[in-house]
Amino acid sequence: MPEPLPEPWLDDDAGALVRPFTASGGRTRPAARLDLLTLVLATGADVRGPAVPEHDQLLALCRGPVSVAELAAHIRLPVTITKVLLSDLLERGAVTTRAPGFQSQQPTDKDLLEAVLHGLRKRL
Repeated sequence: MPEPLPEPWLDDDAGALVRPFTASGGRTRPAARLDLLTLVLATGADVRGPAVPEHDQLLALCRGPVSVAELAAHIRLPVTITKVLLSDLLERGAVTTRAPGFQSQQPTDKDLLEAVLHGLRKRL
């Protein structure tokens, strides 16, 4: 009688416990300096070198400027892993990044923060 297959390492709430870090090859520090509000845009260049499926997902999402935080939420990976994958794409010329433009407002502007809070409350 064959042995039963081992149970995958799963957490009922979190899902697979190993997968996020395998996508980045075990790396947890991005080569590029990115923050949550950094905007990412695909250049249309081919990805040179080895790629993981998450690279393709990120490129598909970056047809217009998208923040690092939004990308991490869409591909359901921790922000740190998302930053590592984006760093790979940046080094290969597949994406460009830029700091968000706060035209006349400062990122700590009270009116801006209240508008964000109001928007979050509406979504919850």
